[in-house]
Amino acid sequence: MGGHAAWYLAAGVVTTGLQAVLFLALRPEIGAQWANLAALAITTAGNTEFHRRVTFANRSSRAGKRHFQDLVTFAFYAGYGSVVLATLDAVVTHPSAGQQTTALLAASFVGGVVRFAVLRWWVFARTRRGDARQDHQR
Repeated sequence: MGGHAAWYLAAGVVTTGLQAVLFLALRPEIGAQWANLAALAITTAGNTEFHRRVTFANRSSRAGKRHFQDLVTFAFYAGYGSVVLATLDAVVTHPSAGQQTTALLAASFVGGVVRFAVLRWWVFARTRRGDARQDHQR
């Protein structure tokens, strides 16, 4: 699990950083809520594919299951991020880009812990004993 967690963390840092940059770039033009959704849409599929190929070492999973996981991940982060931004708007009058980005980064960290568990134990779960042997041979 240590190797999985290390790769997951590395990918999460890169993806979250890219999301933050995209959010900050898009926010002035389309607003915080839409910028968050666009940044998520751009990064979610690539992040999941990275996890499939690197973090979980080509562990098999059905394409339909992966696409469904992409959709669930996007929906989770979209809903979660929207609630975080709406809550910040309710608490802070005219939150700054920095405050919004910080709130989204904190939410992304918490959501990332949940996503790791989902990826490890559902999407890329071992389906056969042979998968375990394969992991140890790498």
